[in-house]
Amino acid sequence: MKFHRRDFLKTSAAAAGTLALSDPYAALAASFPGAFSGEKIKLSFRPYTLELKHVFTVAVSSRTTTPVVLTEITCSGRTGYGEASMPPYLGESHASVLNFLAQVDVSKYENPFQLETILSDIDAIAPGNTAAKASVDIALHDLVGKILGQPWYNIWGFNKEKTPCTSFTIGIDTPEIVRQKTREAKEFKVLKVKLGRDNDKEMIETIRSVTDTPITTDVNQGWKDKNLALEMIHWLKDRGVVMIEQPLPKEQIDDLAWLTERSPIPVIGDEGVQRLADVKKALGVYHGINIKLMKCTGMREAHKMLTLARSLGMKVMIGCMTETSCAISAASHLSPMVDWADLDGALLIRNDVYDGTKVIDGKITLMDRPGIGVVKV
Repeated sequence: MKFHRRDFLKTSAAAAGTLALSDPYAALAASFPGAFSGEKIKLSFRPYTLELKHVFTVAVSSRTTTPVVLTEITCSGRTGYGEASMPPYLGESHASVLNFLAQVDVSKYENPFQLETILSDIDAIAPGNTAAKASVDIALHDLVGKILGQPWYNIWGFNKEKTPCTSFTIGIDTPEIVRQKTREAKEFKVLKVKLGRDNDKEMIETIRSVTDTPITTDVNQGWKDKNLALEMIHWLKDRGVVMIEQPLPKEQIDDLAWLTERSPIPVIGDEGVQRLADVKKALGVYHGINIKLMKCTGMREAHKMLTLARSLGMKVMIGCMTETSCAISAASHLSPMVDWADLDGALLIRNDVYDGTKVIDGKITLMDRPGIGVVKV
């Protein structure tokens, strides 16, 4: 199917109606007017650093740690947990997140069920800061789910048995280390391979020397020429690659649209699709979008992006940064409705501080716990 951007306005107008009808937040707030009058909602937060099991290398950087900030929101004798994860490209840091959260006053709201109002107000405090905003969003969703006594997949009406398998990420490395990582990932039904440097074919051939497991790839904007990209995509397809993320820089919109129209496998926008406003712009540029809580300010906007993308006929992937089981569990509640999941972030770290969503025989397995389903360990 070819994409025509000129048709998008007509399609997206119908999608807007679908989006409005599917919004669960207004109904939640209306169901509990004044239910918590007089009780203060409290936010607390602290910095933390994740230690990666292996050096993590993508097209533009390498690292061994990821800074995060862990949040808690309390009300009605319950505590909701949240998290901000800051990989380099988001442009956030411990200092920026702590500074932003210091400006957030949730105590002025009497009803934690007013998610739409509270989170819209927080989003308006300052532009950007999407991971910081996500940390409040996740904690608030966890709190509300605990007060209701329900997990978010139930609140959203999703079937937890329909969760997909998650991919496991193989970062750019030497053939020896790539073979080691591939063998360690033998339980996974899909591998995600980072590309975008000068050893792309070596990466794929090394993995294929160990396993014939289906592969998805992520170039992280590392290729620059659309013709060479198309040639490489055909080569990848012949070697069992089923999807590719962000093959060209996000600014090369015309080139991306050209590539998407000709690609034999789905082209997914990642860096080029950050928030809800980007979804309609992505129609015709990509076959689908990669939703990440840290990019889009959390579960509220991620749910809206999923609904809109589906109504536009686009494919959807739910992804992550390197995160604890807190943010991974939050994202996993959306996974029954997506085409691909890349929720392995907590599996890449040594020092998780939560127990939540599991990966069993490669499949995302949601917990029968209220909220986002995590407990401290």
